Amino acid sequence: MYKNSRGHPGLVLAAAAVAQFVVALDMSVVNVALPAVRTSLGFAPLDLSWVVHVYALTFGGFLLLGGRACDLYGRRRLFVGGLVVFGLASLAGGLAQAPWQLIAARAVQGLAAAAVAPAALAALTTAFPQGPARVRALGIWSAVNAAGGAVGVLAGGLLTEYAGWRWVMLVNLPIVAAALHLAASGLPADPPVRRARPDLPGAALATLGTGCLVLGVVRTDRYGWTSATTLGTLLAAAVLLAAFVLVEARTADPLIRLGLLRGRWVAGANVVVFLAAAGQFAAFYFVSLYMQQVLGMGAAATGAAFLPFSLGVVVGAVLATRLTARRTPRVALVPGAVLAAAGLAWFSMISPGGSFLADVLGPSLLGSVGVGLVLSPVADAATTGVPPREAGMASGVLNSARQLGGCVGLAVLATVAAARTGSSASPSALNDGYALSLAVGAGLFLTAAAVAAAVLPRRRPADVPEHREAELEGIPS
Repeated sequence: MYKNSRGHPGLVLAAAAVAQFVVALDMSVVNVALPAVRTSLGFAPLDLSWVVHVYALTFGGFLLLGGRACDLYGRRRLFVGGLVVFGLASLAGGLAQAPWQLIAARAVQGLAAAAVAPAALAALTTAFPQGPARVRALGIWSAVNAAGGAVGVLAGGLLTEYAGWRWVMLVNLPIVAAALHLAASGLPADPPVRRARPDLPGAALATLGTGCLVLGVVRTDRYGWTSATTLGTLLAAAVLLAAFVLVEARTADPLIRLGLLRGRWVAGANVVVFLAAAGQFAAFYFVSLYMQQVLGMGAAATGAAFLPFSLGVVVGAVLATRLTARRTPRVALVPGAVLAAAGLAWFSMISPGGSFLADVLGPSLLGSVGVGLVLSPVADAATTGVPPREAGMASGVLNSARQLGGCVGLAVLATVAAARTGSSASPSALNDGYALSLAVGAGLFLTAAAVAAAVLPRRRPADVPEHREAELEGIPS
């Protein structure tokens, strides 16, 4: 085995957590700033949503490629290179003087995040062998990941109101610098680059297929689900992804080994995270709109209102770590998904005459603990039994499932809300649409609980021995 193969586990965890935080932060930090961005840069109304969508498009489209590149070319290389590009794109976005400049910067951010996210998780699962230590590490990583989205709403509101919208981009720079410093000190050196023939056809099909899927879904706010544009884009995605599966089945060194997806741990965990991400994104989105458009709260107050949610996620992650330290992830996943469903069901009881204390705080605390119980062990489940040489592959699949779940779920639930609201923009009509979508989100979490209970095994498999892994890698131990 090459020297220092695991690096310094504590520093690896810190670097992975900080990097994942900034990746998750940028999924939501710009949302509250959009009105200020539009005024400052002169965005056309229909183009403004691309500030959010283009990040999701490039992030989701390149995750599978980023995950496999980690295994072939080195996790440290992808992690450090991706962070550097992410920081430069954040600086460019903060200095943007025209709409196209900000959209381009967000696109590059998403591309860089597609390298950073799987590299961070792969480095983490390699640094901590399967067992209680890995469970605790993944619990911390997952809590930081989930909290990053909630903190993004808080930071976006405060920065926009008190420092200006450009700081929702520039705030990334010190975070990226901290992650790079931790990586330099703690991440192990990469092994020699594997002399494998790159799966270029698979990479192209996966990137184009997932990109078309995300593109078709995120544009449903402009083109309806039954429009020729949406149906044509989704059909193209289906054809490309079907071709990808055929190519992977016949490739000697595939982007994704299809046998990996047939395992109950990997398959079950990715279905669960897809459904949970859809429900979680819905909670962030519709509760934020409810507070601003129905209760009349300002951007900073709306952001601050998500602080209890962030704290609840951390509490749930700590509980999940204790529950699963010597047992399987399903012991936390099933009750956590049920608890999250109860929180969203409570949210669905919002009313036009409600208040933060009565309609937001209670369900936030209940649902966030459930989300923490789900998102913490699901990463453990998705990497259980996966050999280190395929850690990047499994990480890319997990991050893709989370990203696609959030995009698809939010687009579908936004359509549900719009259908209930109709043409009215009154607080009462908006409230009814948000409430219905939150109720559907509760159903998604219940479905996730059922999948976890039915699919995930009751016992863990044995981990791959280190000497056996050296044989698989072709590296002398």
